[in-house]
Amino acid sequence: MHIAVLMLAFMTIANPAWAGATKPVKLVVLGDSLSAGLGLPAQEAFPQKLQKALQAKGIAVDMTNAGVSGDTTSGGRDRLDWSVPDGTDGVIVELGANDALRGIDPALTRTALTDIVQRLKARKIPVMLCGMLAPPNYGAEYAARFNSIYPDLAKQFDVPLYPFFLEGVAADAKLNQADGIHPTAAGVDIIVGNIMPTVEAFLGTITEQRR
Repeated sequence: MHIAVLMLAFMTIANPAWAGATKPVKLVVLGDSLSAGLGLPAQEAFPQKLQKALQAKGIAVDMTNAGVSGDTTSGGRDRLDWSVPDGTDGVIVELGANDALRGIDPALTRTALTDIVQRLKARKIPVMLCGMLAPPNYGAEYAARFNSIYPDLAKQFDVPLYPFFLEGVAADAKLNQADGIHPTAAGVDIIVGNIMPTVEAFLGTITEQRR
């Protein structure tokens, strides 16, 4: 035990960057009911399961679930400052599903998400966007205007994008709760598995910036 402690102390002194890499990355998931975990026990929500999956790979994160059921992109923007406290290392933005379900003008959604990204960048907090797709009932024109928001903003602000948050889960009755919208615990597992490579790359960028 004493030898292990001495080795740890030596590595910390010899390589301060290594020591910094072991400090948990403080992540906030700014989202709606899809990340809040509506209808699920708290430990089954997306942020909690993502944290467990990262920790299983030896990646230390301190995850905050800032998901609010029913929130639109405008709602997320309105609470941004208190949902993302100072000292946050990165934010995963999962918003827009309620905008699409309510048929909100995509121009308003685009403006709100733009504001969120700009304000976080002004605070020097890295951002990762989770994309959303419009339901087919609003027609092709609405879908084209809405669906283009996320890739456009990712390119404009040079931030990582996971194209569709519900990839592999949407429209699969076995992976959704009775409302057909919110994933079951098994559905959340699939989302976490699919999104992991994008999140790992995002965390890698954050760790590099710390050095």
